Amino acid sequence: MPADSRTISVRITRPWADVAAFLGTPANFRQWASGLAGGLTLTAADPLVWEAASEAGPLHVRFSPPNPFGVADHWVTLPDGSTVYVPLRAMAHGADATDTLVSLTLFRLPDMDAARFEADAAWVARDLEQLQRVLEQPAAAR
Repeated sequence: MPADSRTISVRITRPWADVAAFLGTPANFRQWASGLAGGLTLTAADPLVWEAASEAGPLHVRFSPPNPFGVADHWVTLPDGSTVYVPLRAMAHGADATDTLVSLTLFRLPDMDAARFEADAAWVARDLEQLQRVLEQPAAAR
C-alpha cells in the first residue's frame, strides 16, 4: 500500500536559476534545513555524501548531483540503516521566471502516526519559509 504523502511549497521572489543553484549546493542546506543544520559535514570519500548529527546518532545524506533541472533530491540514511527519500524541486514560476516555486514532498513513514506526520509537515513548512527568507535577503547578507 502506498504511503501517505504531502507536497509543501513556497514561492520565492528570486529567479529560478539562482534558487536552483542554491539548492544544488549541499553546504547551503545549513542555512535553512533545520534537521540538517547542526553538524552537516562533508565526507572525504564522496562530495555528494554528507554527515549530520541527530539525537538518535549520525545521519548520512546523499544529495543528487548538480543538474540543470532544479532537482535537489536527497536521501537520508538514519542511524537504524533505513533511508528516507526527500524529493525537492525548484520550478520557474510566472511568465517572466523572476519567481520560483520550491516544493518538497514528504512521505509518511510506515511507523509514523498521523500526529507525527503533521508535525513533520509543519517542520518542513517552517524550513521552506526559512529558505524563502534566506534567498529573498540581499546577497551580501547571505
